[in-house]
Amino acid sequence: MTDNAATAPQSDPSAASRASGVPALAVKGLTKSYGHVRALRGVSFEAYAGEVTALVGDNGAGKSTMIKCIAGVVQPDGGTIEVNGVQITMTDPQHATGLGIETVYQDLALAPDLDAAANVFLGREVRRLGILHNHPEMRRRTARSFKELGVGMVQDMRVPVASFSGGQRQSVAIARAAMWAKHVIVMDEPTAALGVIQTQKVLELIERVRDRGLAVVFVSHNLPQVMEVADRIEVMRLGARVARFRRGEADVERLIGSISGAFTNEVRA
Repeated sequence: MTDNAATAPQSDPSAASRASGVPALAVKGLTKSYGHVRALRGVSFEAYAGEVTALVGDNGAGKSTMIKCIAGVVQPDGGTIEVNGVQITMTDPQHATGLGIETVYQDLALAPDLDAAANVFLGREVRRLGILHNHPEMRRRTARSFKELGVGMVQDMRVPVASFSGGQRQSVAIARAAMWAKHVIVMDEPTAALGVIQTQKVLELIERVRDRGLAVVFVSHNLPQVMEVADRIEVMRLGARVARFRRGEADVERLIGSISGAFTNEVRA
């Protein structure tokens, strides 16, 4: 007897939002200060279902603070966050995940002594008889999801992730987010510590996640990678958005100019 209390979504819940043109995620006029330091200065940002939206900017631009506000880790001082057009007051990370927003941080937040399936279902375990973890069922569901996403680097579901390569661990973290996200996945520098081959596999995985209909927010300092996978690019500088581009509207030089302050196409009231 199997208790299916934890079931990853299999459909495309963002289809209605995509058809209506409403952003899956919208940040409007967000502000956040730490004492005299203004980390966010009325920043706005949109991410749409079925697209990769890259968020770029130099260190200190406010990207990490905005991500933490979206993930419910930090409470903004002002402004609003909307999910599929509905204004939300994000209270904590559990609230964000309950709303269908999953975040993949640079440290991946994996439990190294657990296998891939146990990490995917961590906190959402499938149980049998109401008390025992149903490991075979969790491994079966994880293997199915990994196959659908094209995650071929994880061959043995019983091996602790501590023995995985950096690319394998990153793939597990992204696949976990893709299994549970209903609307938005935020990825913070997912290729920062990877080699060339592993980086390419992760970029391909990001595109497959996008093609499932989710809104992907891709935070990166690597501008060539941004140009490769992003459908939209939004540039932050000193806590505000200073430029935004659709695919093909900017090259690396224009992005560098936006990051440095030499160029802006953002009109602010």
